[in-house]
Amino acid sequence: MVKTVSAVQLRKELSALLSHVVDSDGHVVIEKRGKPLAALVRVDALELMEQKRTTSASPMGPLALTGAWGELKDREMDALLAGVHAERGGDADCRGEGKD
Repeated sequence: MVKTVSAVQLRKELSALLSHVVDSDGHVVIEKRGKPLAALVRVDALELMEQKRTTSASPMGPLALTGAWGELKDREMDALLAGVHAERGGDADCRGEGKD
C-alpha cells in the first residue's frame, strides 16, 4: 500500500511512518508542494529493486548490447557479420580468418 505525505508531515510523523513501512510492507511517497521527491521503502524492497535494475530483461544503454544478440544462432550471426563486412567492401573473413 502506498501512502503519500508532505515533507512537513514526514518531519512530524517520521517514527509512525517508518513503522507503517516496516509493518505493512507498504511505501511512503514524500512530496514537496505536491511533487513526489522521495520514498520510504523497506530495505528488502530496495534490495530487490536494485537487483532487478541490474538484471533487467530490457537493459538500457550499453548494457543492452550484451544481450542484444543472445537469440541469434552462430550461423545467423556469421551470415549477418559477413553481410556487413561485404557491404563495407572487405575481402577477408569478418572473423579475422583468412588474413595473412
